[in-house]
Amino acid sequence: MFQSVKNHHDAEDVTSTIFLKVVSGLDDTHGSKEVNIWLFQLTRTVIADYWRTRARASFFSLEALLDSGWEGSTEVPLASHDTAVDRVHLLLQALPPHYREVLICRFLLTLSIRDTAQRMGLTVANAKVMQFRALKRAAAIAPTVFG
Repeated sequence: MFQSVKNHHDAEDVTSTIFLKVVSGLDDTHGSKEVNIWLFQLTRTVIADYWRTRARASFFSLEALLDSGWEGSTEVPLASHDTAVDRVHLLLQALPPHYREVLICRFLLTLSIRDTAQRMGLTVANAKVMQFRALKRAAAIAPTVFG
């Protein structure tokens, strides 16, 4: 479970949720093969629900950004004289390092998705997913970073 959730406390919560659903939904009318399939589908659904819920609640406060390792300025950014370059720099600094790297490779260095994947030691599919998630995270934290 930890491999799917990446957090011990959340893995325990997800495991508890699965256990409660198993206890409430298990009956003796199905064979062991059907039960195994049902358990797998139940587990997959609960993990998907966990990530879906977590994605919906992905707003960040300044304290959360600082706790996650953000090293940007704690002053209110972006006076009217700030440039787009400054805004991009602030936003990139607010992202986790792996998201920052994929965005820098793709949009600042203008590398192809294949070259980005190779540089980061990922498959092309993983690089595409990481780019999508990085853009999604950047869009989610932009209001917090820019005030």
